[in-house]
Amino acid sequence: MSKSKMTFMKSAIALSAMTLILASCGKSDDKKATAPAADGIEVKIGHVAPLTGPIAHLGKDNENGARLAMEEINKAGLMIDGKKVVLTLVPEDDAEDPKTATQVAQKLVDAKVVGVVGHLNSGTSIPASKIYSDAGITQVSPSATNPDYTKQGFKTTYRLVATDAQQGPALANYVINTLKAKKVAIIDDSTQYGKGLADEFEKTIKAAGLKVVTREASNNKATDFKAILTKVKGSKPDVIMYGGMDATGGPLTKQAAELGIKAKVVGGDGMCTEKLAELAGEAVVNVTCSEAGMALSKMAQGADFQKRYKERFNSDVQIYAPFTYDAVYVIVDSMKRANSTDPAKILAAMPDTKMDGLVGNIAFDDKGDMKEGVITLYDFKDKKKNVLDVIKM
Repeated sequence: MSKSKMTFMKSAIALSAMTLILASCGKSDDKKATAPAADGIEVKIGHVAPLTGPIAHLGKDNENGARLAMEEINKAGLMIDGKKVVLTLVPEDDAEDPKTATQVAQKLVDAKVVGVVGHLNSGTSIPASKIYSDAGITQVSPSATNPDYTKQGFKTTYRLVATDAQQGPALANYVINTLKAKKVAIIDDSTQYGKGLADEFEKTIKAAGLKVVTREASNNKATDFKAILTKVKGSKPDVIMYGGMDATGGPLTKQAAELGIKAKVVGGDGMCTEKLAELAGEAVVNVTCSEAGMALSKMAQGADFQKRYKERFNSDVQIYAPFTYDAVYVIVDSMKRANSTDPAKILAAMPDTKMDGLVGNIAFDDKGDMKEGVITLYDFKDKKKNVLDVIKM
């Protein structure tokens, strides 16, 4: 082979190698499971939330919180039973659909995850929970608030937020004691979350003697509420309570204002996001909403978390990223106390969890609910969430 041909071939090989390196660098690690280091034992933790559909922004926020925790743990180094462990995030999309939720739950079981952070919605967390229970895998939901999630008798179900049995009454008491309402209209999105929250709210206001002038049902994909709101307008309520997410709560609030409805709008954590202001426009000033947890601004390390989150993902926290962040640490804490990566031993250690997390003191009752639940109430100032009150349950 001539010297010139050999030089050409070496150059071509070098160019091909450089091309592969550049192509690899251009791929985002946020769209796949985080690759484990070559010198560590890979331990997989699943995360499930809607990454497509109208509330994908909330799902990605949850995933980001879990990812940030895992990256920090891996960077710090994790030793279990004398061996280096590297965590791998296995993200799945349940599209806010109960059937899909069970399918991806089984997918995570088959992938041999040692625990799962998720799901985001009550309507997906509940059906998926049986899959994890049958497999003996710890499930920590950062945001499922329907009481039924932990009432099934499964030893695998945990959550890091208060329940709708707490959130509904807290929201109702605000309507009764602060807004001094007499007549209330209730609308829900027919999901386990939306209907469940509305039911708990309704029980409390009826017990206090308020009148429910109409109870309406929509769905979690609706964008046009004019027909329902026209009926609501005729009943002249002081307050409209909406059980649903921001993707539907925003248009509902905006259309209520367009129809000239003067009633205040109240809702739960599903619609209590910064995104709501974008969707509701100027009408967001008419909204009061609740979160089933501590406000980020009231968390001792909240400002620092927001800074790290922003630096890593170039976006602000939506709502429950701090809770998915802590959920990863809860599973790892059990792993450490069990000194094992065996899912059964991790699960056995979960009831004894006592952790000072980002979201506050974390300890569970015998059902897997938080012993110290918190509800935060917000209104909106200059299209930004503003804390009204923090209620310890």
